[in-house]
Amino acid sequence: MNIQLKSFNILLLLVFVVSFPTQAKEANDQDEYQKVKIVEAYIELHTGPGSGFPVFFVDQRGNKIRILKRKTDWFQVQTDSNKTGWVSREQLEKTLTEAGIKKTFKDILLDDYIKSRLEFGIAGGLFESEQSFTLRAGYKITPNIIFELAYTKIAGQFSSSTLYQGNFNLQLYPESRLSPFLFIGYGKFENVPATSLLAGKTSTLDMGNAGLGIKFYLSDQFYFRAEASTYVVLVGDNRSDEYSHLSAGFSFFF
Repeated sequence: MNIQLKSFNILLLLVFVVSFPTQAKEANDQDEYQKVKIVEAYIELHTGPGSGFPVFFVDQRGNKIRILKRKTDWFQVQTDSNKTGWVSREQLEKTLTEAGIKKTFKDILLDDYIKSRLEFGIAGGLFESEQSFTLRAGYKITPNIIFELAYTKIAGQFSSSTLYQGNFNLQLYPESRLSPFLFIGYGKFENVPATSLLAGKTSTLDMGNAGLGIKFYLSDQFYFRAEASTYVVLVGDNRSDEYSHLSAGFSFFF
């Protein structure tokens, strides 16, 4: 096995191990309701997410409200007196965080992404020089870490191959619209020789993979994804084969 690849895999693994406790803590912090302080004279709570819904409660300056969820430019909040209603983005941007900093809000697509858990996607690419097609499904453990299952089909000239793999993805800047990520995983490499090769036989082998990629968010539930990875297939006790894979496609989350 290539020494440089070994070092690369070990480095990626260390990044995941070291970052996991920190990212898990960040996830717990984000799972808690955000609380802000009213600094204007008052803030109006509507019965629904829109100016057409009537105002049913007015909370006063100095009180705190918890942000529960978002729908377009309206936010569902809860007051200290347990009143729950909807407040416009314009009013919330005039509040202060508990640290005394003016409250700002990310674009809706990034807010929705941070709260979403499930992802599904498709991609096409090249596995060495052969065409590949990939289906994937992911579950977000923390804002930075996603566990992903992937199925890749490779149509070769002399054989067809199927990859079954599980990956841990480390997304470096989940709040950014253009977001790089690293991944490392393990799976199975199944190779089926063409029927014309009488001597060939189907084989299923262990494999490891590592790589890097980038995501670009196109809408509130849709993003483009491109990545490059290296696979190490364990052929025998003292032998392994290496393959490169380039792919690009689209994914959505909810």
